[in-house]
Amino acid sequence: MTNTTQNTNAASNSAPVKPQNADETKQAVRKEIGARWNKFSGEDISAMKGKDDLVAQVVAKYAIEKVQAERDVAALLKDRQF
Repeated sequence: MTNTTQNTNAASNSAPVKPQNADETKQAVRKEIGARWNKFSGEDISAMKGKDDLVAQVVAKYAIEKVQAERDVAALLKDRQF
C-alpha cells in the first residue's frame, strides 16, 4: 500500500507535460501571454512575430519601462521560442 501511495504522490508532483513540437510550444506560449497580459486580444497575440515584438507591445499597452518588460517577457518565455 505504501508503494501505491508513493507512486501516486510522485505522479501528482511531477512537472506539467511539455509540448511535443514547435507548434504546440507556440500555442502554449500564446495562451500564457493572454493569461499574463489580458489587454492583448487574440488578434494582437497572433500578430506578434517574436520576443522583441512582445516586449514592444507590453511597453506600449502597459506603459512600463522597456527593461521591466524585457524581464517580464523573459520570465514568461523561460528559454522557449515565440
